[in-house]
Amino acid sequence: MKGAEPRGVTLEPTVRVHPREAGPTDGIGGDAVLKTRNLGARYGGTLAVQGITMAIARHNVTAIIGPSGCGKSTFLRCFNRMNDLIPGFQIEGQVLFNGQDIYSQPIDPTEIRYRIGMVFQKPNPFPKSVFDNVAFGPRINGYRGDLNGLVQRSLERAALWDEVKDRLNRSALELSGGQQQRLCIARAVAVDPEVILMDEPAASLDPLATLKIEDLMRHLRDEYTIVIVTHNMQQAARVSDFTGFFLAGEDRAGELIEYGPPGDLFTRPADKRTEDYITGRFG
Repeated sequence: MKGAEPRGVTLEPTVRVHPREAGPTDGIGGDAVLKTRNLGARYGGTLAVQGITMAIARHNVTAIIGPSGCGKSTFLRCFNRMNDLIPGFQIEGQVLFNGQDIYSQPIDPTEIRYRIGMVFQKPNPFPKSVFDNVAFGPRINGYRGDLNGLVQRSLERAALWDEVKDRLNRSALELSGGQQQRLCIARAVAVDPEVILMDEPAASLDPLATLKIEDLMRHLRDEYTIVIVTHNMQQAARVSDFTGFFLAGEDRAGELIEYGPPGDLFTRPADKRTEDYITGRFG
């Protein structure tokens, strides 16, 4: 079992691949930016997920669904080492980012979190201006370019610029919940990540704001790889290119039951447990 590693090794630079142009690998029909191999994770003596082998396709939206308590969020946070911040966390197996095992070498977790950004369930803007929220990451990362232009581009990518361009110096806390969540997405993309992890990003939003987040995910996948955890099966079917179904086993540890295109998983599930879940027989 492995926990947090010492810092020091820099992640290798990535050769960016145009969306959906690479050859098939691991059954996803494209280039894999993230992979897990027999991944297991526990908090102290409690096993949260086990035996997860899975590939995440570059420039696609991958959704993780399953009932509460099946390890979806734990699995998601393994990709950017957010679980390292939890006392007692341990991991086994491998998590590969562009072929590098991010747990086997003394790689700086902070660098990983710049390359693999995260948006949480509840919008969490800083108590700063809209501008300073987006500029925060580039500033502490030593950005030397046109900060005004970077902030504008990030807000445009998050489909928020037109709504806030006249109040960049006002508090981000004055924005609506949906706007705050898109601001958090703008803050994530401002440091030029390759992957954006989203943990129930629309769970606290109204239907209209939810649709805006879903539209944004479809738009962003041409520039970023997106992995989303959601309890909303309809949302997974609408936005994802691949969907993974997690379920807790007899020992209550989450396992990957089925993984593939949502059209197959939702209409022709290969596993009876998947069919039972999506038809509402449990969960």
